[in-house]
Amino acid sequence: MLARYQPQALAALRIMTALQFIEHGTQKLFNFPVGEHAGSLSGLPLAAGILEFAGGILLALGLFTRPVAFLLCGQMAIAYFMAHAPRDFFPVNNGGDSAISFCFIFLYLAFAGPGAFALDNRNNARA
Repeated sequence: MLARYQPQALAALRIMTALQFIEHGTQKLFNFPVGEHAGSLSGLPLAAGILEFAGGILLALGLFTRPVAFLLCGQMAIAYFMAHAPRDFFPVNNGGDSAISFCFIFLYLAFAGPGAFALDNRNNARA
C-alpha cells in the first residue's frame, strides 16, 4: 500500500539529506551556522566545503543526481577514513556516524535515482 509513494519518499530522503549536507558546506565556506570549522580554508577542507555546498544544492534540486551522489559518496568515504577512522575504531567515538550515513545514502541515490520532484525528471515529462 505504501509502495505507491516510493518516489515521493525517495525525494524526501534526497531533499532532506541535501539540505543537511548544504549546511556542512556553508559552515566550512561561510562560517554559517557559526561553528568550529571557521577560518581560512585551503586544500582538502576547501574542496570538501565546495563539494558539500554545490553538491548539496544539485541534489536538493534533483539535478545530475546520480553522478553527483556517486561523487559525494566517495567524498564521504574519504572523509571517514582520513578524518574519523584514525581517531578511534568505533564511529560513535570518532564522530564519523554522519559521514557513514551520508556515504551510504548517497550510494543509494546513485543507484535509485532522484525520485519525484527532481529536475532530472524534466525529460521524462516531455516524452
